[in-house]
Amino acid sequence: MKTEVSTAANFVTSLLRTAGLLTEEQLQHFSLSLERALLGHYQHHWFPQAPCRGSGYRCLRINHKMDPLIGKAACAIGLSREQLFALLPRELTLWVDPYEVSYRIGEDGSTCVLYESSVSQPRTASSTDKGPSCKGALRTGQSSPSKQFKMMTASA
Repeated sequence: MKTEVSTAANFVTSLLRTAGLLTEEQLQHFSLSLERALLGHYQHHWFPQAPCRGSGYRCLRINHKMDPLIGKAACAIGLSREQLFALLPRELTLWVDPYEVSYRIGEDGSTCVLYESSVSQPRTASSTDKGPSCKGALRTGQSSPSKQFKMMTASA
């Protein structure tokens, strides 16, 4: 869980970094605050044996409303929600699941994978065919990326 959460926090932090308005110290504090908030929030909602279970609970969402966990981390560095809205995409979905972290900018954007790992435990015959990820259904039939934002990937 630590790797996935760190990947998600680093990605949101990189979006804030591109605005160029925050100091490196503020960005580091934001990232650590977001990481702690996510670890606490996901503590009893992390199921490596069934990665899609709880995916909606672990989804970070900005869609005319600020995700409360991102908002909490922003408050830790003195950013208001209005300032945060100005620095981040208007529509962002970030899925943090066991073995995969992915995002989509805009409602019509493509889903991009930030982190992906294979299951390290031996799998039973019924789980050998992993099939599509939790976002697999979203990836099929998606239109082109949003014209308002450039797609980017970040690595941990």
